[in-house]
Amino acid sequence: MLELKTLGLFFVTAIAEILGCYLPALWLNHGKSPWLLFPAFISLAVFSWLLTLHPAAAGRVYAAYGGVYIGTAILWLWIVDSITPTVWDIIGSGVTLLGMAIIMFGNKIT
Repeated sequence: MLELKTLGLFFVTAIAEILGCYLPALWLNHGKSPWLLFPAFISLAVFSWLLTLHPAAAGRVYAAYGGVYIGTAILWLWIVDSITPTVWDIIGSGVTLLGMAIIMFGNKIT
């Protein structure tokens, strides 16, 4: 159960970070409203707060979070940007998720 909670929290954290970076990109690269900066700021603040909710050491959380971030970014590529991930995107995401699992849950095996 802890593993699912950790993955879910990492996923929500990744969405907050990606959204916080995506909205300014819409403004800068696609001529959208600068008002998008306000929800981007809120999203990045939520992202920072969510990372503090993990009981593990901060460095371990940040390292493992990267794997879930990469997988979530590939999902974003597919769902939001409408670009089908390549087999290499999928393999790379799988490798990073495996790394996340080893970092976060490996010490529970021994």
